[in-house]
Amino acid sequence: MSDAPLKGWNHVPDVPLQVSPFFTWPLRPQRMLAWIWKSWFLVTERLIIVGIAFMSVTFFQPPLEEATSFAFGWIAEMFLRNLALMTLVAGGLHLYFYTFTKQGQRLKYDSRPLMKNGRQFTLGGQIRDNMFWTLASGVTIWTAYEVLMIWALANGYAPMLTWAAHPVWFIALFFLIPIWESFYFYWIHRFLHIPFFYKHVHALHHRNINVGPWSGMSMHPVEHLIFLGSVLIHFIVPANPVHVLFHLQYYALTAATTHTGFEGLLVKDENRLRLGTFHHQMHHRYFECNYGSLELPWDKLFGSFHDGTEAANARIKERRKRMAG
Repeated sequence: MSDAPLKGWNHVPDVPLQVSPFFTWPLRPQRMLAWIWKSWFLVTERLIIVGIAFMSVTFFQPPLEEATSFAFGWIAEMFLRNLALMTLVAGGLHLYFYTFTKQGQRLKYDSRPLMKNGRQFTLGGQIRDNMFWTLASGVTIWTAYEVLMIWALANGYAPMLTWAAHPVWFIALFFLIPIWESFYFYWIHRFLHIPFFYKHVHALHHRNINVGPWSGMSMHPVEHLIFLGSVLIHFIVPANPVHVLFHLQYYALTAATTHTGFEGLLVKDENRLRLGTFHHQMHHRYFECNYGSLELPWDKLFGSFHDGTEAANARIKERRKRMAG
């Protein structure tokens, strides 16, 4: 009974949800390898974004020597690329799942439609509101961080990593960036739930109780600055331009994919591409749980982990009562 799946949802994945086996005891090498395989080597968001990063740096990125000084031309080129990427990913997913309803309600967590109207939204409706904050603030600040890091690499202010000098570290960094993201995201997310910052900053993102692809990067500009500031680690940890692009594309584009509201993309009735995470979907409905991701066990350590079962839901309700009290 304790592992009974949550009620009140259109779709619930296999529960209880599990954190990374790298942080469970005893260690099980087979599970650890399976976790890496499912996270990276099937058709996954991460592998796709690595491909996008290499395509970006090869075909849609100004040469590094051009970036030694700030100039409108190369900065505009990067902004337009990021604008196109976000529009293609978030817009494409929205069209597929919500405009053309290609999957109907299959694998959709919340059966309710996105809100067309609402006084809480800046532009009067959820989708318009989400698109505005994503494109006007999100893409602008995303590009600003990219420009800063590329300029720093070009001028030697940030340490450069090359394939020729350090091939193992060059590859390893792609695997380490999502782990750093998970560490960083949990702590900034807890910070943003401090009542003052929640009210004045993070509440904008939480207008989205039922999320869609445009919801992921719909944030207050201050939250964009904090959220995307993860990339500043490369002033300490050496990186190549392709790692900088991957780092920020991973942050920005998976914000769209993990907020689709669907567990995955069905092809011939099989989930071929895992997308929205139920773990984070519950955070949008229940608020004071699942601040981080499943990569690191912070939520389990600090009592805020909701594993998708009725038993966990009862614990989270009690936690919310204590916090309210």
